[in-house]
Amino acid sequence: MSIFIKNIKKLVNCREESPELLRGAQLGELPCIENAYLIIDNEEIADMGEMSELLPDQLHAIESSVDKVIDATGRMVLPSYCDSHTHLVYAGSREMEFSDKLHGLSYQEIAARGGGILNSVELLHNTSEDILLKQALERADEIISFGTGAVEIKSGYGLTLEDEMKMLRVAARISSERPLTVKTTLLAAHAVPSRYKGNREGYVDEIIKEIIPAVAAEGLAEYVDIFCEEGFFTVEDAERIFEAGAKYGLRPTVHANQMSVSGGVEVGIKHHAISVDHLEFTGQAQWRALAESDTIATLLPGATFFLNMDYPDARAMIKEGVAVAIASNYNPGSCPAGDMKFMMALALLKMKITPEEAINAATVNGAYAMGVEEIHGSITPGKKASLFITKEIPSYEFIPYSFTTPLVETVILKGKIYE
Repeated sequence: MSIFIKNIKKLVNCREESPELLRGAQLGELPCIENAYLIIDNEEIADMGEMSELLPDQLHAIESSVDKVIDATGRMVLPSYCDSHTHLVYAGSREMEFSDKLHGLSYQEIAARGGGILNSVELLHNTSEDILLKQALERADEIISFGTGAVEIKSGYGLTLEDEMKMLRVAARISSERPLTVKTTLLAAHAVPSRYKGNREGYVDEIIKEIIPAVAAEGLAEYVDIFCEEGFFTVEDAERIFEAGAKYGLRPTVHANQMSVSGGVEVGIKHHAISVDHLEFTGQAQWRALAESDTIATLLPGATFFLNMDYPDARAMIKEGVAVAIASNYNPGSCPAGDMKFMMALALLKMKITPEEAINAATVNGAYAMGVEEIHGSITPGKKASLFITKEIPSYEFIPYSFTTPLVETVILKGKIYE
């Protein structure tokens, strides 16, 4: 299918070549074209430019040759969001724990009582793969409507070989049922299952000897993750799991420093993790180490908001030269929300970053944080035509400003209008 989008008020984050990972001042640079056009051919972005560049005969020829013409007068076009950290596949919900939080229980206290992750584990175990897929597709449709075109999905509510693989199969089925780009991550080290109570090392042995090889044999994951946190898993556990994953080509990513200074940042950098995520508890030592590495700092403001915690100092991270991304952490326990517009609004309000930085963190750097930077993250000729057209809005700053208003009018994923 070919599509010509004309009279675009502003074509946002348009770059002639795919950008490098953005750091420091670069994160605040957001190239745009005013009164623009965009041509899509099959699944890819073919051309872009200013409407004034098109002579009347050229304009007529283009409109006559394409399958569809969209007049975007008063509207803006942005690349789809790249949500690089989600737990989109899960069963049921955990709203009763929300009530527990309101009564003063902490995340750790809820987990210690058998709630939290272990609650989702039981729900998932008792849910068939087809029902699990049905629930996940509803969430996929939701995030698509918000403007997301690429998503990373973790396992971690299985904690057995069978259920971890069930989760990852569902994630793979999402990519065949919807035009989302999906990346999958094995997070068997999300919590210690009840059958290994008091024997965390025994469960790590099972992950290394049974789960990782089986998942790799079926090609169900590209990354391996661990919740490196007090009461969950240690730096030593991460070392073992990352070394085992490397033998099967699984690159690390880390749940790091969410509740404490856990060592997750340092072990992630040591093993060339694509990303270390959360980072509520970090300081200058971690920022400097990240700035000197290729590991991305993925911030999850929705979880920080929902758990009523202090936010990471994104302003200091950016000043230090850390490559910052923003993701939703969509999950049933600490962030039951997948609207990247809201995540950007939180980043502006609570982490003091600029609208330009937020858009880049949710697109360019988000693409890097899930390994899809060659095809997603910017409006660039040759990349996948995954983007969205806004309703009539006065500026791109209006997107995070109007954080509860639906602003996406048209979604195009891989060159096709999504309806």
